[in-house]
Formats: sequence, structure tokens, C-alpha cells
Amino acid sequence: MLEFKLRDRILKTDKSAFVAGIVNANNDSFWKKSRGGFSLAKRLIDEKADLLDIGAESSRPGSHYISEKDELNALIPLIRKIRKYSDIPISIDTRKKNVIEACVNEGADILNDISAMEDDPEIGKFCAQAGIPVILMHKRQNPDIMQNYTEYDNIFEDVQNYLYSRIEYAVLCGIEESKIIIDPGIGFAKDLKGNLILVKRAGALCGARFPVMMALSRKSFLGQVTGRSVDDRLSGTLAADLYSVMNGASFVRVHDVKETVDTLAVLAAITNI
Repeated sequence: MLEFKLRDRILKTDKSAFVAGIVNANNDSFWKKSRGGFSLAKRLIDEKADLLDIGAESSRPGSHYISEKDELNALIPLIRKIRKYSDIPISIDTRKKNVIEACVNEGADILNDISAMEDDPEIGKFCAQAGIPVILMHKRQNPDIMQNYTEYDNIFEDVQNYLYSRIEYAVLCGIEESKIIIDPGIGFAKDLKGNLILVKRAGALCGARFPVMMALSRKSFLGQVTGRSVDDRLSGTLAADLYSVMNGASFVRVHDVKETVDTLAVLAAITNI
């Protein structure tokens, strides 16, 4: 059984990895079926997601950041509805201290920060004081221009060194190492080859000392490999997630919870026989 310590409880699963169901509280997601608010959240809970990852600020290539007010107006009502239905752990996809603080006050459990706590100098201190885990992701530049920055000397080493630096910063803020999750940022300032290298080696990032989250679901690199549109990338997603988990990933962030849960259940059954 996998375990991960949250603020006031232990997240557990008998699957091969934790499944985080994606709920976009905005209308700017790259895949329209992830825009569903509470009805989508309820379905993902019923499909046995281990946690929900909720965001209101799109980070797809070419997108633009939104205001704190707009973010909160989308997130808070949704969290309240979810909390009336379930105590499922919730991670909040935000870069802003005031947003994560308001969400934690409503019952959220984890910060998922695509800027790895670079964009808001107060966010690390708050997370340490609140005792919540953090997900630190690698990217370059902002989403509207990030695909102009896909050149690396050695993508694995460059991503790893960046994550080491952000882990060090998080610890300096007072965040316990046991509450840090890392994400190589697939699709964020990476070309096809870079994405594939990171999927292949993600479990080895940072000496395999920290849980790794893989957010691969229906992303464009899968379309580059298969020639499929976003609506037809489920099989590619399952293949990439399965490979990641077999090679050390502890979390997968997905749109298709039911199919992912079944895939990981079969993997666990085979592994544990």
C-alpha cells in the first residue's frame, strides 16, 4: 500500500500509484471535457480518484494568467460543494499565496504550483505554516511563450537541477522534505524528444528521493507520437502513465479516472502475485 502524509491525515491507496482526477474550474482547458465543475468532480470521486486536482487558471501553451479575484470566484464555490459531498483530498493548482490560503481555509489539502513557488515569495512560508504538502513543477517562462524555450544542454540534468534548487528553497521556507512532490513538467517548454526522455526517466529524478507526479493526460506529445487528436489520446495516455508508474512515479494526474484506476489495479495485481 502506498502512503503519503497530508496535513492532518494519511493518503493511502492499494493501487500502484495515486490517481489525481483533473477538474478545471474555468473554460480555457485544452480539453473541453475537463470543464465540468461539481458534476465532474462528483463523477471522478465516484470513479475512485485518490485526490482531485482543481485549477481555475489555464496553463496550456499560449494561455494567459488570470486575476486572483477571478481564480477565487471559480475555486471557492466548487470546493464548498465538493466538501459537502466528500472528504477526498484536494490539491489546488495555483501560483498565488492568497488563493491557496483561502482554499486551505475551505478544506483544500495540497498546493500544486506550476511555478515551483517562484511566482509568489509568500507562498512557501504559508505552506510551511499550514503544514500542507507542495507539488513543485519544472517549467520555463510563462505559458504564452514557453514553447519558445525548448532547447536544453541535457534535459534530464537541467530539469533535475532546477527541481533540486526548488526543493532546497521549500525546505528553507520550513516545508518538510516528506511533504514535497516533484513534477518534471511534461509539455511545459519541452519538445517531443524532451518529453519522452523525461517520461522514460522521471522515476529517477532527484535520486528517487521524492514522490514524482506525472501529468501526461491527453497532452500534445501523445498526439505527435500517435497522430491522434486530443479526444482520441486515452490509449496513449494509459500507456505513458503505466510506463511512468512501472518506473517509479507515485502520482498520475489524469482526466480519465475510471480507466486509469482499472489499469493500475491490473498492474498491482500482476506485481503482487
